[in-house]
Amino acid sequence: MPAGKWTIEQANTWYAQHRWLVGANFLPSTAINQLEMWQADSFDPLTIDRELGWAAKIGLNTLRVYLHSIAWKQDPEGFKKRIDQYLGIADKHHIKTVFVFFDDCWNKEAKPGKQPASKPGIHNSGWVQDPGQPMSADPKLFPGLEKYVKDVLDRFGKDKRILLWDLYNEPGNSDKGNESLPLLRKVFSWARAAAPEQPITSGIWKWDLEELNAFQIQNSDIITYHDYEEPEWHLRVIQMLKTHGRPLICTEYMARTRNSRFSNILPLLKKENIGAISWGLVAGKSNTIYAWDTPLPQGNQPAEWFHDIFKKDGTPYRQDEVDLIKNLKKPEGESP
Repeated sequence: MPAGKWTIEQANTWYAQHRWLVGANFLPSTAINQLEMWQADSFDPLTIDRELGWAAKIGLNTLRVYLHSIAWKQDPEGFKKRIDQYLGIADKHHIKTVFVFFDDCWNKEAKPGKQPASKPGIHNSGWVQDPGQPMSADPKLFPGLEKYVKDVLDRFGKDKRILLWDLYNEPGNSDKGNESLPLLRKVFSWARAAAPEQPITSGIWKWDLEELNAFQIQNSDIITYHDYEEPEWHLRVIQMLKTHGRPLICTEYMARTRNSRFSNILPLLKKENIGAISWGLVAGKSNTIYAWDTPLPQGNQPAEWFHDIFKKDGTPYRQDEVDLIKNLKKPEGESP
C-alpha cells in the first residue's frame, strides 16, 4: 500500500461518521468557469449564499467545487481568503465541500482577468483546464504547481468544513491519455507530504485508461468515480468498485437525455450506500442545461435539460426531482 494511504478500516470508519452524502457540483450561475468564480473582481458571495440556500433547502449536504491555480498565482492570500469565505457560507448552510485541484476538461488554455462571455447553447463553452495544455505535461512548471497545492493544503488541511480533496478531475481527458500520469503522480505525492486530515482521491471516469485508473484506485483513500450511464450499467460499475472494500462516492452523474436521472440513479446510490454528487445546481453561464454533444447555437431551450436542478430564480426545473431528493434524504423511519 502506498505510504500514507489510509487503510480500508480507516476509510470505512471515516465514511461511517457521515450521514449519506448527497449533493451537486457547484459553480455559481454568475460564473462561466473556475476563474470567474474565484478571481477577486468576480467573486460573488451574495449569489453563492443564495444558491447554497436553495441546495440546503432540498436536503443537499455536499458540494463539489473546482479551484484554479491561476487564481492562486494572481494573489495567494486573497485566494485563500475567498476560499475561507466560501467555506463560511457553505458551513452556515450545513454543507460540506469537496475541493478539486487539477482538471483536464474543456478549453486548453486559461487566462487571468476578465473571462469570455457564454456562447449561446454551448455546454461549458468557457470552462478551462488546470493547468491546461501543454502545461500539464511540462515538468518545468511542476514546482509552481507544488507550491500551490501545498499552500492550500497547509492552510485548509485540518478544516472540518472540507469533506475531502479531489486532486485531479478526469486525468487523461481532452485526448491527453497517459500524458497526464506524471502530474497525477506528483499531485498525490504533494498531497501526502502535506498530510491533510481529510482523505484524498481522484475519480476514475473512463474504463480504457488502464494505467491512470490503476494509479487512481491504488492511491485514493476513498474511491470516487463518474458515471453518466443508465442504471444497469452504473450498477455494474458499482459492483466492480465495491471489490476494493473502500467507501464509494459518485462525484459526477445525472445526464437526463442519457437516462442518468435522479429518479433512477439516486435511489440506487442510496440503496448501495454510495455518496451521490450530481452535475450542476443552478442553470447559468456554464450552459450545462445543454448536452455535451448537442449544441443549440441559437440559445433555444433544449427539449429536456441535460444537467442542473434549479432555474436562475430558484424554482426547480422539475418539482418531482427535488421532492425525491428531499424524501430520500429523510432519516430512516421518518414519514415523507
